[in-house]
Amino acid sequence: MERPLPKPALAVVPVAFLVLFLGLSVINLNNLPGIGLVTPFLKAMAAIPVIGDALWQSIPVPIPLIGATLVASCVAWRLGLTWREIEDSFSHGIMLALGACLILLVIGILIGTWVLSGIVPTMVYYGLKLISPSVFLVATCVICCIVSLASGSSWATAGTVGVAMIGVGTGLGFPLPMVAGAIVSGAYFGDKMSPLSDTTNLAPAVAGTDLFSHVKHMVYTTMPALVLALALYAVLGLRYTGGAIDPRGVNEILGTLDANFVITPWLLVVPGLVFALVIARMPALPALTLGAIAGGVAAMIAQGSKLSAVLLVSNNGYTAHTGVAGVDNLLSRGGLTSMFPTLAIIFTAMCFGGVMERSGMLESLASVVLRFAKSTGSLVAATIATCIGMNIIAPDQYLSIVVPGRMYRGAYQRAGLDAKNLSRVLEDAGTLSSPLFPWNTCGAYMTATLGVFSFAYLPYAFLNLICPVVSIIYGYTGWTIARVGPAGIPQPEAAGETA
Repeated sequence: MERPLPKPALAVVPVAFLVLFLGLSVINLNNLPGIGLVTPFLKAMAAIPVIGDALWQSIPVPIPLIGATLVASCVAWRLGLTWREIEDSFSHGIMLALGACLILLVIGILIGTWVLSGIVPTMVYYGLKLISPSVFLVATCVICCIVSLASGSSWATAGTVGVAMIGVGTGLGFPLPMVAGAIVSGAYFGDKMSPLSDTTNLAPAVAGTDLFSHVKHMVYTTMPALVLALALYAVLGLRYTGGAIDPRGVNEILGTLDANFVITPWLLVVPGLVFALVIARMPALPALTLGAIAGGVAAMIAQGSKLSAVLLVSNNGYTAHTGVAGVDNLLSRGGLTSMFPTLAIIFTAMCFGGVMERSGMLESLASVVLRFAKSTGSLVAATIATCIGMNIIAPDQYLSIVVPGRMYRGAYQRAGLDAKNLSRVLEDAGTLSSPLFPWNTCGAYMTATLGVFSFAYLPYAFLNLICPVVSIIYGYTGWTIARVGPAGIPQPEAAGETA
């Protein structure tokens, strides 16, 4: 017999503890600046015996996630789930992210071999020589847009050209959160718009429309958001023109790379091969694996590395000893083991999301939001809020599309709205907000790959922030909102209809 949905007041308890635990875990009073009444209050809490001690240290994210999962499991048990069902929900949640975890491990190996082989140093070298500081952020976003659109993978984009652009940005003196924000914006443009992307195919399937109607309809929200994002990057880039960059620092990096690696355009054949394989529709995992192997072969040919060095770097990552601290920090990365902390975040987050879904608590919370959807605009806003909420509390990009899609499909039909409206909104919020939270699978990956914390680059991920706002504006104004007639026949899209 199907269980009734839990009451929202009970379903919100694990979410409240999640927010509390995560909030307390990131607080470190040793580094926290004075904030009005907040700092004295936190210091008073820190005086509480035993538990107050945690406020003086930043606690790794998996620990508060485990705590929130324990609370969610207790609530689920109170709702009638057996331990076997709770355990199965953990396994189901982890299985949803297992493919992503395998890609994450391969990306770790790929980064290690690409640094050892000189591929990443070569990309950084030519990037510093060819890209002007005034257009760097715009160029970074556009390059990532092109690569992600061609490959359909935000992860492959960030793990290849994204890592290189971090290096170029370091050399040009840009704040790394700003560079990472431009990379994330460009990478998720293609993740959202490319017909090769899994989410681009998943959203219309869940909403009940076809792929190409979905892609065409997304142009109306995504392109204005991208134009605004590029304009903001151009404004930020103006701060780095006219002598703001010390050429001695750039020349030091160029000289260090040239002295420690064989720099040649031939090394760019390897990333070209990876992009060609992905464009040819080879799945990401084997394509990236071949890229990692090719990187190891290139290291032995171009740099004269021994096989043992390639294998050790594949596992432990590359450690640079150039004598220049900035270059060493840039190149010391990658390796299988470097991704283990990220896997811990993903596993614990998916356990939390799994038990929340199996117990019906997710659906209960989302149903509360649906009650406020009285017009087209409020329905769109409710969908966006639910997608973002799913990325927070059921931290996986796929769940943020599938669960709201299943929930709101009937509501869009009853409102006389074409299914492509729903599929567009699912991507505007579900796909684009996923890398903004460090415990989400996408946010954890971007943090591990780019070396920048999600909340640090969040203010600069302009496309990801602007697109949901554009979508809500369209919902309330009726612009580009497609409707269906009484018999389900599509009607012309509104150009300025009021919801």
